[in-house]
Amino acid sequence: MSIRPDLVYLGIAIVAEVIATSALKASDGFTRLWPSLVVLVGYGIAFYALSLTLRTMSTGIVYAIWSGVGIVLISAVAWVWFRQTLDLAAIIGLGLIVAGVVVVNVFSESVRG
Repeated sequence: MSIRPDLVYLGIAIVAEVIATSALKASDGFTRLWPSLVVLVGYGIAFYALSLTLRTMSTGIVYAIWSGVGIVLISAVAWVWFRQTLDLAAIIGLGLIVAGVVVVNVFSESVRG
């Protein structure tokens, strides 16, 4: 079983977007230099890696996975790092997003290219 480059690029895009979005909170409205630079570089990497993924995968599927996983990871980072709370409705909603990403990845032929 070989590793698919498009999925590696998608993973890089997700991680870069999570880092950039976390730094966006820390940038305090782009008033702090280093977090602001992390935002710019992170989103640059995210969109470049996303563009490489789109060479072989459909836009809707890529965006669904990228945004879904990103939402869940950002929520986890905000909970741990920024001490933001998640109520039951938020946790259920995030669980449904995870379920949707799993369904797309496991059952959709669209992911396979």
